[in-house]
Order: sequence, then structure tokens, then C-alpha cells
Amino acid sequence: MRDGKIHRLLAWYDRHRRDLPWRARPGEAPDPYHVWLSEIMLQQTTVATVGSYYRKFLDLWPTVEALAAAPREEVLKAWAGLGYYARARNLHACAKVVAEELGGRFPDTEEGLRALPGIGPYTAGAIAAIAFDRKASAVDGNVERVMARLYAIETPLPEAKPEIRARALALVPDRRAGDFAQALMDLGATICAPKRLNCMICPWSEDCSGRKSGIAGELPRKKEKAERPRRKGVAFWVERQDGCVLLRERPDKGLLGGMMEVPSTEWAASVARPEAAAPLAAKWTKTGKRIEHTFTHFHLELDIWSALVPADALVPDGSARWVRKSKLAGEALPSVMRKIVDQMS
Repeated sequence: MRDGKIHRLLAWYDRHRRDLPWRARPGEAPDPYHVWLSEIMLQQTTVATVGSYYRKFLDLWPTVEALAAAPREEVLKAWAGLGYYARARNLHACAKVVAEELGGRFPDTEEGLRALPGIGPYTAGAIAAIAFDRKASAVDGNVERVMARLYAIETPLPEAKPEIRARALALVPDRRAGDFAQALMDLGATICAPKRLNCMICPWSEDCSGRKSGIAGELPRKKEKAERPRRKGVAFWVERQDGCVLLRERPDKGLLGGMMEVPSTEWAASVARPEAAAPLAAKWTKTGKRIEHTFTHFHLELDIWSALVPADALVPDGSARWVRKSKLAGEALPSVMRKIVDQMS
């Protein structure tokens, strides 16, 4: 029965596999650098979004050695817009380890891969299977959904994760482990989708306990999410008379670490005396403009204050610098900060 499931899925994959820019063509050996780069980008990001970023990174840095040699600021600039910026910092740190300590070769085992910056259990399994055909499982959201439906696992996520991982690993074949991992991902993305189940053409239709029980569309079950807390702050738009804008680099640790920002107060439940957090002394104007942005764990509201300062105004500290408005598009600004630029441009 297990072998039949594997055969049917791989036969379906051979006919219907998605053509993705990082995926090796049939008969070609996967490039571990390409696999690793794509898997880091695909964490918490859709395939449709990743495509253009992946191509841009390969154009800029075609090898792991080239990426390792790049200034981190340039990597963050190229990453801007993909979100979850710790991934970009870890991407650069991992490239340096591979290039400088491992001779440019990625480890070919899950254990070795997990020792690298930014590579957790899922990513290690995906790279080990896809790049090196190791017998490893790669359980992303698509695979969780397929497994929960295939075995009618009604335990809600995240409690169901250990059982789902065990079920997925038990199906991984000794040969073509990489194709099997990608086939599962494709099945979840194209047929066993969250709201559009196409059981009639699914290679596992006859095996699916969820379909037989009439509950496939309800799986995987999830616990209700708590409402995100709301935080507030004030962003300080400082413009010099020569058309430059003040930006500041955020600390390496923490949210949006190492990215550039429009200076702001702390983001908290309430803001008292925001002028005390202003980056420099100036005549501040409340613009009446506000941006809103939702992060994974909270919703943010930032009111925008502005000030015009002389053309010879100095930067207030070493983490800040003046940037011409025409150059702001090339800065490593996260999406929340680009919303401020859009409001003030």
C-alpha cells in the first residue's frame, strides 16, 4: 500500500511537475546553492513572490562565494520587500560559513545543514532531500495539509505537527526522495489546496481517509488565533533643504534588524512624549498622516511627524545618514518604512 502511494504520486509528478526557476529539470543534478537560496526565500513567502527575487539574487551573486563576498547592506537591499528580515541576515551569514569554512560545499546531511545559520528542521530536510536525495521529509504548510487529509488527522495544528511529520517521513522512498518531497509540495499547491480541493484528479484520491470521511475540506484543523495586539508610535520624517532625508540603521538584534528605517519612537501600547525620542532637535509638525502595518505578532500604527532642517545639518549619530529622496528606492527599507516614504513623497 505504501509503495503504491509512492508510485502513484511520483507518476503524477513526472507528468505535472511545476516548472520553477530553482527546480532542476528532469535528468539534471540539483544545484545545492540554488536549492538552499530558494528554500530560505520560500520560508513564509509564496512561490509567486519569490520568483523575481530569486532571479535577482542569482544575477547579482551566481555562486555562494559571490554572495559571501557581498556587503551585507547590499544583500539587505536586494532582499527588501520579502519580509522576515532575519532570513536575509542569516542567508549572508550562512553563505560566509559555507564559502569560508566549508570550501563552498554545503553539507549533504540534515544534521550538517542544521548547524548552519538560518537553517531549521524543515529547511534542512528540504535541502537534504532535494539537493542530495537524502531520505528526509520536508513538511511545509502544503505538506501538512496533504498529510492531515490523507490520514484524516483531526488533531488541530500545531499539536498535530509531530504526527504529520512522522507520517510524511514514513512515506519517503529510498530513491527519488527529492522528487517525492517536491511532488508533495506540488500536490498541496495545485490539487489539495486550502479551499479548492480537486479530488477527482488527485493521485491519492482512493487512498485519502479525509475524502472518504467527507471531512477533507475541514482539514487540517487549527486553533483559533488570538487577536493581534495593537502597538503605536511616531515616525520622524526629517528632510534637509537640499532634498535629503534622514534614515537610521536598526540594531542587528530584534525585529527588522540591520534594516534602514525612518527614525521613530518605540512601538508600544501607548506613546508618551514622542518628541523626547526625536532623532534631532527641530520644529516638528504633526502631519496628520498615519500608516498601518501588520506584523506576525502585532498590528502597528505610526503617526508621521515632519521637520525641515538646514542643508548643512549633521547626522545625529553613527547609525544615521542622509539619503537623497531620489535614492530612497535603492535603500534596504522594509515594507513598513516604504509606506512612510510613499506617504511623504
